Amino acid sequence: MTSTITVTRDEAQIRQLITEQANGICAKNLDQIMAHYGSDAVLFDVKPPLQLKGAAAIHQMWESSLPYMPDSSGTEMQDLSITISGDLALAHWMLHYTGVAADHPAAQMWLRITAGYQKRQGEWQILHEHCSIPFNPGC
Repeated sequence: MTSTITVTRDEAQIRQLITEQANGICAKNLDQIMAHYGSDAVLFDVKPPLQLKGAAAIHQMWESSLPYMPDSSGTEMQDLSITISGDLALAHWMLHYTGVAADHPAAQMWLRITAGYQKRQGEWQILHEHCSIPFNPGC
């Protein structure tokens, strides 16, 4: 019974972490975006450099990217799936920005996100994040 309660609590914590990070992106709040990255996190991004190693590199990427984000937006999340085993977790979902001018690039795409987490000192941290954008290779 304890296992079920722990998984439920852990899943709720990871869902909250994902929501807080998405809200931070929409608010252009760098501290909120970075709050849950582990110092040794790795990010595979949609734009060069395609791989970032460490929280400092990820921080720099977000700092340089936020000016290009819409001033006011929300997010729509679909198909969130979280799998937890002990102190490791894996999540994947689709994300779309809402409340954005139709001609803004953020309004015209869905992001596919996969993230790996580890529970360290009782807190879930992002260890690995992979963002991608579907495309039609025939174009």
